[in-house]
Amino acid sequence: MTGQGTAAAQAEIGVIGGSGFYSFLEDVTEVPVDTPYGTPSDSLFLGELAGRKVAFLPRHGRSHHLPPHRINFRANLWALRSVGVRQVLAPCAVGGLRPEYGPGTLVVPDQVVDRTKSRAQTFYDGEPLPDGQRPNVVHLTFADPYCEAGRQASLAAARGRDWEPVDGGTMVVIEGPRFSTRAESRWHAAQGWSVVGMTGHPEAVLARELALCYSSLALVTDLDAGAETGGGVSHQEVLQVFGENVSRLREVLFDAVAGLPGNRTCACPDALTGMDTGITLP
Repeated sequence: MTGQGTAAAQAEIGVIGGSGFYSFLEDVTEVPVDTPYGTPSDSLFLGELAGRKVAFLPRHGRSHHLPPHRINFRANLWALRSVGVRQVLAPCAVGGLRPEYGPGTLVVPDQVVDRTKSRAQTFYDGEPLPDGQRPNVVHLTFADPYCEAGRQASLAAARGRDWEPVDGGTMVVIEGPRFSTRAESRWHAAQGWSVVGMTGHPEAVLARELALCYSSLALVTDLDAGAETGGGVSHQEVLQVFGENVSRLREVLFDAVAGLPGNRTCACPDALTGMDTGITLP
């Protein structure tokens, strides 16, 4: 399937899954998608949740072969839009920057800080596309990076499953794949930031550039280096805690999908209003 000009919407909601969360849909159809920005992390997996058409995309690939800095974020978001997706839920694993945000805490952030170094983070860089279109350079509002409607649906879903989430907070996104030093972690915490991850940027800004609704559900798997004692977090620890909570997170996502509005009345659909992007979006 090409990433442009899809005739009929095959999904309305996209879920970009993180570590250990690749198979929560049943009776799925695997759909390979190509985009002007290259190949996404994997095929899209189309199915239904709560009567809503959903496209699931394994963020790191189904075998987790892509480290954070090698994820083709532009292709991922473009591919989702190309099959009709307009609202995106993005669960991810993060480290807690406060002692009270221990493993198993669910944070629904309302702000993001970018500390990545090498990632393509805009569609509008003036570089020509394979079909000859050339994006204009545009500057979008990003003061509030997450869709409030998606945030509220996620918060309500968690509370409905007796999992009291943290409402709001700042996710700082680092390059990875290494974890933070203690000095970095303490600096992040000193800024008042809440959690640290490796994939929340540029996902959020690219979704905004495609006029998509985007909200994150951040599962704390560890206390980051500056908030803990001992040897520091390990990859195995992250996977273990995520695995222990994946069934619970699956239930919350199921309910959040059901709770997303059928008609978007938030500001996200108007992100490009009045702007000449120079390209035709799928």
